[in-house]
Amino acid sequence: MKTKPFATLIGISALALAFTSCDSKQEQAREEAVESKADAMEAKADMIRDQADKTADAAEDKADKLRDMGGKAAEQAADRTDQTADEIRKAGEKKADQIEDQADKLRDQEDEMDDGE
Repeated sequence: MKTKPFATLIGISALALAFTSCDSKQEQAREEAVESKADAMEAKADMIRDQADKTADAAEDKADKLRDMGGKAAEQAADRTDQTADEIRKAGEKKADQIEDQADKLRDQEDEMDDGE
C-alpha cells in the first residue's frame, strides 16, 4: 500500500501546529497573572469612580443646605461648592480612565506576546 506524500505532509503539519499552539503551564500562569492584574486595575478604577461620586454627592448636599440658608453669600458659597463637586467628579473619572487605559495596554501587550509566539 502506497502512502501519498502530500497527505502525510499535511498530517504532520497539522500535528506540529496543534503541538505548538498549546500553551505551556508557565505561559498559562503568566496569562492568568496578567489578566488578574488587569482585573484588579479595573476594580481600582471603579473604586476611584465610586469614591469620587460619593465625595461629589456630599459636596452637592452641602451646596443644597447652603442654598436653603438663603442670601447672596450662601448662594455664592453653594455655587463654589457645586463647582468643586464637578471638579471632583471629573478628576475621579480622569484617573479611573487612565487606570483602565493601563489595564487595556497590559492586556494588549499580553495579546501581542501570544501572537508573537
